[in-house]
This record gives sequence, C-alpha cells and structure tokens, in this order.
Amino acid sequence: MASASPELDIEVRLILEAIYERYHYDFRDYAGTSLRRRLKGAMQRFGCANLSQLQGRLLREPEVFRSVLGDLTVQVSEMFRDPEYFVALREHVVPVLRTFPSLRIWVAGCSAGEEAYSLAILMKEEGLLERTLIYATDISHEALAQAQAGVYRMDLVPGFSENHRAAGGRGSLSEHYTAAYDHVLLDKSLKDRIVFSDHSLSTDSVFAEVQFVSCRNVLIYFNRALQDRAFGLFSEALCRNGFLGLGARETLRFSAHAGDFIEIAAKERIYQKRPA
Repeated sequence: MASASPELDIEVRLILEAIYERYHYDFRDYAGTSLRRRLKGAMQRFGCANLSQLQGRLLREPEVFRSVLGDLTVQVSEMFRDPEYFVALREHVVPVLRTFPSLRIWVAGCSAGEEAYSLAILMKEEGLLERTLIYATDISHEALAQAQAGVYRMDLVPGFSENHRAAGGRGSLSEHYTAAYDHVLLDKSLKDRIVFSDHSLSTDSVFAEVQFVSCRNVLIYFNRALQDRAFGLFSEALCRNGFLGLGARETLRFSAHAGDFIEIAAKERIYQKRPA
C-alpha cells in the first residue's frame, strides 16, 4: 500500500535510521504500512506536528524512545492462541520430539510470554517438560520483564482456559497457576524451564540448535527481505527434522528458504526441516 506522500516516506526512513544509529534497534525492514500507522500514533500522542519533530524528541529524550518502542513492538497475544495450532503440535510434532533425549524450543518474538508458557504447559502435559528448555526471545525489555514475571490479569483467564480446553489440554489450566486478587501467577515449574532473552531477528545470529521454532504473528510486520533473514535463522537453528510453526497469516511459500522445509500441517502453518 502506498504512503500518503513521498515526504512521509522520507521522514519514516530518516526516523528509522535515527533509531538504529542512536539506540541500535533496527526497524528499517519492517512493513511500511504498519510502521507509518504506529509512528503517526506516537507523533500525535507526544503532540508533534510531524515525524521530524518526533525524531528530534526520540534522539534527545530516551524516555520518549522507550514509549515509542512499545508502539513499534506491540504484539497482542493470549495463551493457547489459535487452539488448532496446539492440537496439530500434539498430533504431528510431539511424537517426533519424544524421540530426542533432550529438547530445545525457540519462541521468537515472545512478547509478554503467553506463547512460551503455553508451550511449557503443553510439554508438561505430554510428560516432556523436564527434558525441555524453552528460549523465549524478544527485542522489548519491557515485554521480557513482564514475561519473566509470569503474572497475568485475572479477567484474561477465562479466555485462556477456553483456549486450553480447545487445544486438547489435559485437566484444568488452573493447575498451572496461583490466583491472587485480580491476577494469576504461573507456576515456578514452568518458569524454571524458560530462558527469556533479548534477541533481534533483524540483527542477531543463531544462538543454539533447537528442535522446534515457534514464531507466530511476528513476520507479518516484516518486509520480504527481513522475512527471508528470519527464515534463514530458523533453518540454521533447527536440527535435522526439526519443526517450524508460523502464524495463521504467515507462510514459507514464497520465501527464499521454502525449499528447506516440508509442509506438515498446511492450515496450522507447521513445517518440518528437510533432511540434509
């Protein structure tokens, strides 16, 4: 989709370069339409007449940058989001994961941790959590801090619980948290198997070999070049016959790395790395 004006395109490019040079966060290959919308929202919130004024404040006021970073990295998630995805994991992925003596899972773009904890619960229900380590990564320090705390609002829990049941959950989701006032705290047994860490799909490299990568509803914000970079990282990180899970609106089909994978569950966007 075209932007409103060439001038706006220039301002967006300049502000992204400024963010990269000043703070080393690289949004230059994120999808343009979403970035423009979020930057214009930040511009209005801080009372700036244009993006150039916002850029000046970003460069000189780190607290403004931290707020805008939240705009640029915002991800809406929930536990066991898209339950059919987790059903497919139980059917197609877990039987293969059982064959490994130890397991490593990478949740790329973990946001506030809902996906990582959902996978930890699934692995616990399948009797695999004790031999599983989950790497949950994101570029937002605020999101990582929230994820590491493992605390969620009580009003979200009915939706989480319904998703868990639809995802083939065994027992009740309440077995995995403690309720206190208007929040719930997820069990230490889940937290102990998750490592939360800062990692950028734009600039960082592979950090471990894993059997499963789950990266959902992140790549829709990337342009084609950055998507290909991310798929390359996932392919490099995955062991032979490892699995990749994507979001409902994401696909490997037109990627430069499509040939690295076999489609396992088309509707649920689950792929398996081809043997070397």
